[in-house]
Amino acid sequence: MAPTEPQPVQAELSLPFPDLARDLPLLPARMVNEYVYCPRLSYLEWVQGEWAESSDVVEGRHVHRRVDKPSGKLPAAEDMAPEERIHARSIELSSNRLGLIARMDLVEGEGDRVTPVDYKRGKRPHVARGAYDPERVQLCIQAMILAEHGYQCDEGIIYYAASRERVPVPFDEDLRRTAQNAIDGLRFVAAGGQIPKPLEDSPKCPRCSLVGICLPDEINFFRGADLAPRPLAVGQDTALPVYVQSHQAKISKNGERLEIFVKDEKVQSVRLIDVSQLAVFGNAYLTAPALLELLKRNIPVSWHSYGGWFMGHTISTGHKNVELRTAQYATSFNDGRCLGLAKGFVAAKIRNCRTLLRRNWKGPFAPDALLQDLDSDIRGIARVHDSQTLLGVEGAAASRYFGAFKYLIRDVEREGTYTFDFNTRNRRPPTDPVNALLSYAYTLLARLWTVTLSAVGFDPYRGFFHQPRYGRPALALDLMEPFRPLIADSTVLQAINNGEVRPTDFVQAAGSVNLTNDGRKRFIATFERRMQQEITHPIFQYRVSYRRLLELQARLLGRHLLGEMPDYPNFTPR
Repeated sequence: MAPTEPQPVQAELSLPFPDLARDLPLLPARMVNEYVYCPRLSYLEWVQGEWAESSDVVEGRHVHRRVDKPSGKLPAAEDMAPEERIHARSIELSSNRLGLIARMDLVEGEGDRVTPVDYKRGKRPHVARGAYDPERVQLCIQAMILAEHGYQCDEGIIYYAASRERVPVPFDEDLRRTAQNAIDGLRFVAAGGQIPKPLEDSPKCPRCSLVGICLPDEINFFRGADLAPRPLAVGQDTALPVYVQSHQAKISKNGERLEIFVKDEKVQSVRLIDVSQLAVFGNAYLTAPALLELLKRNIPVSWHSYGGWFMGHTISTGHKNVELRTAQYATSFNDGRCLGLAKGFVAAKIRNCRTLLRRNWKGPFAPDALLQDLDSDIRGIARVHDSQTLLGVEGAAASRYFGAFKYLIRDVEREGTYTFDFNTRNRRPPTDPVNALLSYAYTLLARLWTVTLSAVGFDPYRGFFHQPRYGRPALALDLMEPFRPLIADSTVLQAINNGEVRPTDFVQAAGSVNLTNDGRKRFIATFERRMQQEITHPIFQYRVSYRRLLELQARLLGRHLLGEMPDYPNFTPR
């Protein structure tokens, strides 16, 4: 057998990034570290402005609590005496020529010869070079910046806090070349505006703080990967919304707590770390220090009329992901893509209405004919070619659904003036208790979707199915369509059938029926319990709460609009 001839090796040519324009920001050394670790992670953080904390991030911040406090000075290299010692912590240096910036945990040395020391949580890894490439590259970039400032820097040190070991990192030509290639690579990726593909079945993903934003397994699943998505490894968020609806209530800040006063009497106090959102109803007011603290912590504030009408929300500077909003606007002006998304929203809504009817039917006859009619409506959507026809199909299905809604309400002994009899859907104003509950539930759901979309980076007022009108969150209304029966209608049925809201919890004024204060409190509690309920995702097969599901669906829509997924997967449980 003839010996195999050696194959020629393709040499890798370095491709330096062009000179930086004046308006481009300096590239942080930490972002280059992330690029070497995972190019997609660096793009999400650096270009799209995404950020999330994990236990590793919090632990790393704890390790850095000492070195993050500036101490000592780093004079100019030419001013240093040959034997003058340097020991400076938390030093930030940059180089406009290199286009780099770095915060150095510790710089120590003598004269103009210095050594950067980088602190890392965890133990020293037992690898050939004593440290992983991302950490070595980050340290090398610090040395490059120090050299730009006139210092001699031939070696750095990585200090591992868990094992208390100092690992030397020599800055040889191989490491310098690797660092420069990573710098140029990240700049090319950022300038190109094309997010790198997610890693496939990588052990890096489950512990990544951005796994719930990146969605690597979910995206690969829709691209045809023969692997089931792993459960989302996100920390449990114990923070909950705070609702304030008392007349002339005052919400103020006292240390790390929000305090609520009614007529100068403190009625409630809650820790800020336990607050996910603040919902203010009617004639209540929020003090400036409390509002500033909420903005600082990225806790949104939503404002409602006394009757519950959603009027708007207050957030901080907003999400920096301009790429997502650009894709959203471009899609919203494409009639074909808008119709495709709208057909998916409406079909999912009708399918979920059908599921709710099948699960909760209490009527005197079997609903088989009704379910078949709804199936026919779903099939008819595939033949729709314009938005007006789609509205007609949706209207016909809604008429069937609400025409049978009374058969989902338990037949119990009535009390008081009002009953839970339901004949047809009406609103503005609702004229019976069931319609009042439905309208209020839809308002709460629209608020949640508006806040969620803003947090993810969307403009909630530019939609694809609902037309943009003054003050109407069209995209929030689009995405809430499939969730109306699953969350809002289901909450109404639970509140009525379980006796959590009674006929005596309603008042009539100016031809409309509204909840009393106590009835509203109990209904909000029912709604929030529904949001905390966990369900099994029909596609990914892992369990997730409805509250987390809204964010997941919003991020999946973003991945679709940015071209990473061929279709948007609507949520339709069995």
